[in-house]
Amino acid sequence: MLVLKNVAQVVTLATGPVPRRGAEMAELGVIRNGAIIIRGERVTWVGSTHDFPVRRPGAESQTLDCIGLELVALPGFVDSHTHPIFGGTRVGEYEMRTLGKTYQEIAAAGGGIRESVRQLRRADLSSLTDRAERYFRQFLEHGTTTIEAKSGYGLSTEHELKILRAIATLRPKSRLEIVPTFLGAHAIPEEHEDSRQVYVERLIREMIPSVTRERLAEFCDVFCDVGYFTVDEARAILQAARASGLGLRIHAEELAHSGGARLAAELGARSADHLEWVDDEDIRALSQSGTVATLLPGTAFNLGLAKYPPARKLIEAGVPVALATDFNPGSCFTLNMQLILSIGCSQMRMTPAEAITASTINGAYSLGLSERLGSIEEGKQADIALMDVADYREIPYYFGVNHCVMVIKKGQIVINRLERP
Repeated sequence: MLVLKNVAQVVTLATGPVPRRGAEMAELGVIRNGAIIIRGERVTWVGSTHDFPVRRPGAESQTLDCIGLELVALPGFVDSHTHPIFGGTRVGEYEMRTLGKTYQEIAAAGGGIRESVRQLRRADLSSLTDRAERYFRQFLEHGTTTIEAKSGYGLSTEHELKILRAIATLRPKSRLEIVPTFLGAHAIPEEHEDSRQVYVERLIREMIPSVTRERLAEFCDVFCDVGYFTVDEARAILQAARASGLGLRIHAEELAHSGGARLAAELGARSADHLEWVDDEDIRALSQSGTVATLLPGTAFNLGLAKYPPARKLIEAGVPVALATDFNPGSCFTLNMQLILSIGCSQMRMTPAEAITASTINGAYSLGLSERLGSIEEGKQADIALMDVADYREIPYYFGVNHCVMVIKKGQIVINRLERP
C-alpha cells in the first residue's frame, strides 16, 4: 500500500462528465490538504487528510507525508499526439527557419517529413528503440504517464511495420504507457510523387491489413491537409481502417482550411488534431459529433506562427478539447506537457484549469482510456504526478521549468526527485 498525505492540493478531476466540455473543463475537483491511498495498481481512497481512514493494526504501507513540502498531485498527463519513433533530428531545418524559411518551403525543397523518412529507412530496429527509450524516460520525468505514439516516417509497408514493431517491442518494457497509431498516410513518399493513387491503394489494400493482422496499432491517422492527403483520399483510407477495427484520428486544418475537421465529424473520429484553420461551421460539426479537438500549440509556437487553434471558440461551442505536445523531430521537439500548458494559457487564452483538464481526462477520452485513466478517484489506475508548486495554477505560470518531482505509474513510484522519500 502506498499512502500520500498532507498534499497541498489533490487535483482529482473526479465525478464529472467525460469528456469535459464548456464550463465543465474548469471543474477540477481540487481537495486541499489531500490524501490518497493506493493498493496495487489502483486508487482505493482519496479525500482530505483530516478524514483519512484509520489504518488496520499491522497494515504495511509506504507513506509519503508531504507536510511542509507544498506539493500538488494531479493525474499523470496523457499526451495524446506524439511521433516518437524517428531516425534523427532535423536541427538543420530548425536553423533554416530562424533564417526565414517556412515549414512549407523546407518541405518543398525535399526536407520536412521526407527527410525523416530517409533517416528512418536507414535506421535499424535496435537504434530506433534505443533512441525512443531515452525519450520515454524524459516523458515520465516531466509527469507524462501515457502517450499516443504514431508511425508515419516509413511510408512503405516494410518501414511502417518497422516503426510499429519498435513500439510493440517497447510497450512491455517501458513504465510509460504507449498507445500505437498507424500513420502511413503522413505524406506521399517520393517514389509515389507521380503515382499517388497507387500509394493510397497500397495503404488500403496492403498496409492497413498488415498492421491489423499483427495487431500493431489501435488507431489509424491521416494527414488531411493542403499538399498532403485530400478529403476524398482520407475518407477512403479511414473507412478502410474502421472496417479493419481501428479507431480513427485525423491531422486536420493545420496548414490551411482543408475540410479535414468536417470529415472527422462525419466519420465520428475519436480526435481531430491541430485545427488552426477551423471555421465556425467546422466547430459546429465537431460539437455535434463528440470528436475531441486535440490542440497542439507547441507546433505553432515552435514554427513562429501567429495563428493558433481557436481554443476559446471550441470550448464555448461545447467541443471537448485536449492538449498534446506533437513531439516530433521537425515541427515540435518538446515532450514537456507543462510547457504546452503554458503556451495553451498564454497564446490560446485557456485557463490553467481548462489546460489541465485538456491534458488529462480529455486526452484519455480521446484514446478511449478515460474509464481507467485521467483522474484521481477510487477504482482508477494510480497514475499520479507530484508537482513542486503550492497551487496548480503555478504549473503554467512558472513556465520553462520542470516542476515534476515524483511520478507514480500503476501504483509504483517510477520517478522520485524528492530529497526525502
